[in-house]
Amino acid sequence: MSISTNDLKNGMALNLPEGLMTVVEFQHVKPGKGGAFVRTKLKNFRTGAVLERTFRADEKVPLAVIDKREMQYLYREGSAYVFMDNESYEQIHVETSDLGSAVNFMKEGDTVILPVYDDNVVGVELPAAVELTIAETEPGVQGDRVSGARKPATLETGLVVQVPLFVGPGEKVKVDTRTGEYLARA
Repeated sequence: MSISTNDLKNGMALNLPEGLMTVVEFQHVKPGKGGAFVRTKLKNFRTGAVLERTFRADEKVPLAVIDKREMQYLYREGSAYVFMDNESYEQIHVETSDLGSAVNFMKEGDTVILPVYDDNVVGVELPAAVELTIAETEPGVQGDRVSGARKPATLETGLVVQVPLFVGPGEKVKVDTRTGEYLARA
């Protein structure tokens, strides 16, 4: 299925030779002389890399129909993560490599959106922030109130983040899923 570059919309998915891409932004340009063209910013679905690409006006590009399914993360099995479809209760195995950095923010029982293209999971859509429990960190020293001072903490998923000195093991913290940074105590 193809679509004209004149009909592009933000968020649309395209199946280009560079891979599966999402349109981040686009701009129709009509120079004084020469043909009109469409300047686009595309984000790779798997890697998150952004590239700029120019198409001729009315050029046909392959449209990718991506099915977004709400699934619950059940458990890890070897190098795969097992998810259950919340509608059909069907279980699927997704390789760690297909999930990318999202594995740092998922704990058993979490519900996530898995974009599926051609029966393959092509990433994970996470909430902007998640709450995770600190598995281990050095205890904070009483009276140590240096503003902005941080220490490393290992979370239940294995992710290491810098947290303020007053946060201790067993506490829940809010982490930004885009940057992997500590936001607040939960």
